[in-house]
Amino acid sequence: MGAQEPGSDDDAVMRDLHHQVQTTPPLRPGEEQKLLERSTLGDRASLDRLVAANLAMVIRLAEARQERGLSVPDLVMEGSLGFLEAVSTFPQTEGSEFTEFAESRVGAQMDSAIASEAATVRDAEQLVTAATDYERTEILLHKLLHRAPTEVEIAEKLEWTVERTRYVAKVVADARLRHDEELLAFIDPEALDPEAFDDAVDG
Repeated sequence: MGAQEPGSDDDAVMRDLHHQVQTTPPLRPGEEQKLLERSTLGDRASLDRLVAANLAMVIRLAEARQERGLSVPDLVMEGSLGFLEAVSTFPQTEGSEFTEFAESRVGAQMDSAIASEAATVRDAEQLVTAATDYERTEILLHKLLHRAPTEVEIAEKLEWTVERTRYVAKVVADARLRHDEELLAFIDPEALDPEAFDDAVDG
């Protein structure tokens, strides 16, 4: 995921999508309503025609949201899901405008995906920070106590609940097994000062 880079696979995907738009004939007057009616009855060909005819709109909304955490192809995929929802939930009453309704659903689906991605990134960053704090505290307490600290002792120093401490401890242990340097910053135990740590935590 993320922003597109020149020459990336995303570029090839977007070229293919734009080609589909260019080679798809526009809907004829009255065709949209008939396709909507048939689509809601399960006619796959009618649904495919609607999706193809509205791909340009989905791409336009996706490109307007690029650089916000998801690539344009990812946003197009999310927008396509929103479009399918629009087809299935559109209130076919007199005066209802499907295009406006569909754009609203497509945009909402994209915005929801962007928000979800941002939350995932924030959670990951917070977990990295917590894991690093845990490992530093574990190492320094081991030096101070001349033994392995208990979960309760680590929790007290970090002012965490035991449950949170236990969860982060598992993350740290799993990362050590995988040698996951992206998750845990490299920490040199010999470079840590137990007295300075104790003063900082208790002060």
